[in-house]
Amino acid sequence: MELELPYGRTPRRLVGDARYIEVLRARPLPQPSPVPALLQDALAAPIGGAPLADLARPGDRVTVIVSDSTRAEPRAAFLEALRRALPAMRWTIAIATGTHGPCSLDALGLRDDLVAGATIINHDGHSGRDLVLLGTTRHGTPVRVHRCVVEADLIVATGCIRPHYFAGFGAGIKAVFPGLGEATAIRTNHQLKTQPGARAGIVDGNPCRDDLVEAVDLVPTPIFLLNGVAGPDGQLHAAVAGDRATAFQRGAELARPWFTVRARPARLVIASDALPVTASLYQAAKIAAAAASLVEPGGELVIAAECPDGTGPLDVVNEAIFRIGILPRLPAGARLSLVSSLPAELVSQTLVSYRAEIPHLSARTLVVPNASQLLCEADS
Repeated sequence: MELELPYGRTPRRLVGDARYIEVLRARPLPQPSPVPALLQDALAAPIGGAPLADLARPGDRVTVIVSDSTRAEPRAAFLEALRRALPAMRWTIAIATGTHGPCSLDALGLRDDLVAGATIINHDGHSGRDLVLLGTTRHGTPVRVHRCVVEADLIVATGCIRPHYFAGFGAGIKAVFPGLGEATAIRTNHQLKTQPGARAGIVDGNPCRDDLVEAVDLVPTPIFLLNGVAGPDGQLHAAVAGDRATAFQRGAELARPWFTVRARPARLVIASDALPVTASLYQAAKIAAAAASLVEPGGELVIAAECPDGTGPLDVVNEAIFRIGILPRLPAGARLSLVSSLPAELVSQTLVSYRAEIPHLSARTLVVPNASQLLCEADS
């Protein structure tokens, strides 16, 4: 049996005896409508709130939040739809970088005509220069956000709803906070990933998401949501618009069954994904989080991720991500390994074990391509 695993800039080949290999994939979805049509239909039927055109008048200051290059999203399509729906506005386009720091604008796919006349905010959550304090949540998260959030007449939060390993699902209010938040404040919220309810696919009763909701409730500016709903194939299969809570909830309900897969745990689990998730070990942690429940006690989870951009900040990757967010999800005695382009001496500084190659398959093995795009559940 021969498989090509999504890995990075090119796939990685896996060869093994078909008797030992079980490949876990989501069921295919029908071919979706074109993205512009999905967005247009969503804007025409807002969920839980007024139409977008009723929320702003010509000349108003509108801040549109788009994701940074660590997310594969149709940012240009979002902006095209919004400029058609809201002509004659004073536009600010804010890049939601969270803790990542400013990103390369060339990687966002935004044409000159889409950003013409707009103020571009390439958010830096590590600098306090443009941040304002709105208050503190009950969990102790200080809500410091970029001033473009409070200096606007309307915020439009864009993004793609797909599983997020501790916030339940991505997109929604995450565009505002953590997207435009202070890095240290975001880390405070992320400490909640240690709690049992902070898991992929869980929205209600998720302490991390509840804290984010409370944080964004402190923002005085009206917020309108325009989100795509991604499938496990990476394409948008729906879109939702309207109230930031109600529209998001509808999108999450659509997405959950698309991503859910079940399998009996195995001694060896090999999980991989494509760029941008495999760009760095920081991002590839999402693969491990998704597949951890599929490993038997004492087994091994192998992440296949090229990591062409390196590990990310080692202290953050080790302590804020793997120590508190990934390793506790593994069963007793399980090992976490990495097959990547990184040298052994660099991997040895992390909390994952180095592997030069995917191990020989001599017993039942679960192979999970596109793992970060799945909600993996273990059959007893």
